[in-house]
Amino acid sequence: MEATARDTRQPATADIAVPSAVTSAVLTPTQIRVLRGVHSGLLNKQIAFDLGIAEATVKVHMTALMRKLNVRNRTQAAIVAQTLAI
Repeated sequence: MEATARDTRQPATADIAVPSAVTSAVLTPTQIRVLRGVHSGLLNKQIAFDLGIAEATVKVHMTALMRKLNVRNRTQAAIVAQTLAI
């Protein structure tokens, strides 16, 4: 092992840049609650139960959230949620 060898890779969260459009995205109160659930690692079914809404409604909110946040999946949405301190 060399003492001068360094790991220059960026952490996985560096792959997700939060564009300025995201910080100005207007999320509804329910979308914020859904995003908090995603950030906590809950399944759609669990989020639906906690919020007292249908699982299909959670899916609709997730689609809208991913579009507003300009992300492709739940993991990226959770990373953005952590970045935005939601």
